This record gives sequence, structure tokens and C-alpha cells, in this order.
Amino acid sequence: MSFDRRTRLDQMRGADRARDRRNRVIGIGLSAVVVAGLLGFGSYMLLEKSEATESKEPKALTEQDGKGPDDRSSGPIEGEKTWDAAKLGRDHVTTDVKYPMKPPVGGNHNPAWLNCDGVVYEKAVPNVNAVHALEHGSVWVTYSGKASGSDVDALASRVRSTPYSLMSPYEGQTGAIMLTAWGKQVTVDGADDPRVARFFAKYVQGAQTPEPGAPCTGGVDG
Repeated sequence: MSFDRRTRLDQMRGADRARDRRNRVIGIGLSAVVVAGLLGFGSYMLLEKSEATESKEPKALTEQDGKGPDDRSSGPIEGEKTWDAAKLGRDHVTTDVKYPMKPPVGGNHNPAWLNCDGVVYEKAVPNVNAVHALEHGSVWVTYSGKASGSDVDALASRVRSTPYSLMSPYEGQTGAIMLTAWGKQVTVDGADDPRVARFFAKYVQGAQTPEPGAPCTGGVDG
């Protein structure tokens, strides 16, 4: 009887150990499944985040005017006239200067520059001071009596929001609306002409500037 009891006890202990081993194996297997699931979910989320980021990058490039990267400052502008900067002259003079073009695109000029930090002048300004502003890298918007009031208002709004630009009426110019930088000039059809944005992008403190970084404040107001 004693032998049978020990046998049964040994059998029961053996069964318990086997059950424990099965439970450990099952637990380890379940843990592996959970870990694998978490790793897979993490990888999926990382992939989703990466794809979302990539999908946003092209959008950032197309936000400006909906046309992709801003390339308006490169390439020629249709109808633009160019003068040899080396032949324009850059001496400071205190006398009046007779410029061969209207408005002037450069040349000798007054020692005082015209304030050009997004300034809209209601009356005509002295050429000799405006040319000095061009030397500092500004864009000068001029218009004649042929320009429409809506175009004048739209251009004035652009100038007021653009440092290194100025605007004034200019009777005697060939076009109703003209844009001028140092050695550069173009006549446009209206404020919504795409060449306006291109001219500003290319020539406000552009490569043509003889004195980049020179101030557009602290000068004279016409």
C-alpha cells in the first residue's frame, strides 16, 4: 500500500511538472506572438508616418502659386530690356543728370538715395535719387495716366509689402506700367501680369545690385 501511494504521488508530481512545462511553453509562445504583433504594428506605423511625411514634402513645394518650387527668379523675362551695367556710370553728383531712358535704369546719381523700403509715392520723384535707390537693389514701379486705378492700387499693395521697392507716377514713359531695376526694365500689361512677380523675385536685391545690402531707409522722401 505504501508503494502504491508513492507511485501515485510520483505520477501526480510528474503530471504537474508536465503541465507546468506545457504552460510555460504556451506562455512563451503567446509572448512571442504578442511581441511579434507589436513589432509588426510599430513597423506599420513607422511606414505610415514616413509615407505621410513624403506625401507632404511635394505639397510644401507646390504651395507657392501652386506651381511647384519657386523658379520665378531664374530665366529671362519676356520683353525685358537690359543695359550694360559697366557703361551706366555710378558717380555721385549734385547736379541734375539727363538720362537716355525713361525711367532711368542707372547712371550717375545724387549722393542721397530715395527711401525705398516699400514706399509708395503719390507724386513724381527726382530721377537722381531714385537711381541711387536702384543701386541699392530696389525695384522701382512707375505708372502713367494710362494705367487703371485698380492696377495702381494692386501694385501699390505689392510694393508696400516688399522691402527694397518703391513706386511713383512717371509721365513721359512709353508704357502705362513699367518695372525698373539697375540695368533692367520691362513694360507689363497690368498688375496681374505674371512678369510682375517674376521681376520682383529676380531683381529685389538681385544679382544685378551694385551695392547689395545697402540701406533703403535713412535717405530722402522725394
